[in-house]
This record gives sequence, structure tokens and C-alpha cells, in this order.
Amino acid sequence: MEASGAERTWVVYLAGEIHTDWRERIANGIEVAGLPVLLTSPVTDHSASDDCGVSILGQEPDKFWHDHKGAGLNAIRTTTLIKEADLVVVRFGEQYKQWNAAFDAGQAAALGTPMITLHPPEHDHALKEVDRAALAVCREPEQVVAILRYVLNGEL
Repeated sequence: MEASGAERTWVVYLAGEIHTDWRERIANGIEVAGLPVLLTSPVTDHSASDDCGVSILGQEPDKFWHDHKGAGLNAIRTTTLIKEADLVVVRFGEQYKQWNAAFDAGQAAALGTPMITLHPPEHDHALKEVDRAALAVCREPEQVVAILRYVLNGEL
């Protein structure tokens, strides 16, 4: 007999912008709802993410190679966690262009991992292809929690 959604722990990868509290809002909602969810994410400390490559592998005078080293190390984490995820939530915020979030969405889509996007209506046109690959488009983190409650427990 196959386990229902509530009888196992779901792994949900939270990709995207790091400048607002959306991850905390989802985590709090999951905790309040008592959902069996393990949240994973990229490194959200901006300076650590940017400088990990040169901090570990040595300084680079050229910014391109500085970023290249960091991107490689970060990709070890993000690629692994996206592959292990049952669901990927990709947040596109208002303040910055999140090219890395778009890349993560593409990886999830290529792997066939179910995906939810989370962004304001102003991004609808720019993200139309990404949203088409997503199974749901949310405006608020609480909608993500409501989807998880429904998917895991069949509760509205």
C-alpha cells in the first residue's frame, strides 16, 4: 500500500530572492499547520554566497572569476537540493532581477519536479514561460502553505 502525503516528510526547496521574509512566513505556516515538511534552500547569506569561492579556493583579481568560483560552489548545493526535492517553490521578488531563481526554475522543470512560483502580478508577463511550467502561481507565501496543506492532507 502506498503512503499518503501526510505519512511521509515532503522535501520542499525554496528558491529565489533573499531580501524579504517569505521563507520565514512559509516556515511559520508549516509549523502552525503541523505539516510534515522539510524546507531546504540555497545559502541565503548574500555575502557568503557571493564570496564562498574566493574564501575557500583563493582570491581572484578578475570579478568574472571571483563570481565563477562562487557560482560553482553554490551550484553543488542548489543542484543537489533541487534534485532531492519533492516540490520547488521559486520566489521572484520586486527589488532585484533574480536570474538565479529563473535558472533554478528551469532545473526543476527539466527534472520534472513539481514547481510553484511566487511573485507579484507585475511580473506575470516577464515570467509567463516560467509560470506555464509551474503547477501553481502564488502571490503570497500563505498561499504556498495552503497548497501544501491541501496536497499533503486534502484539507482546504
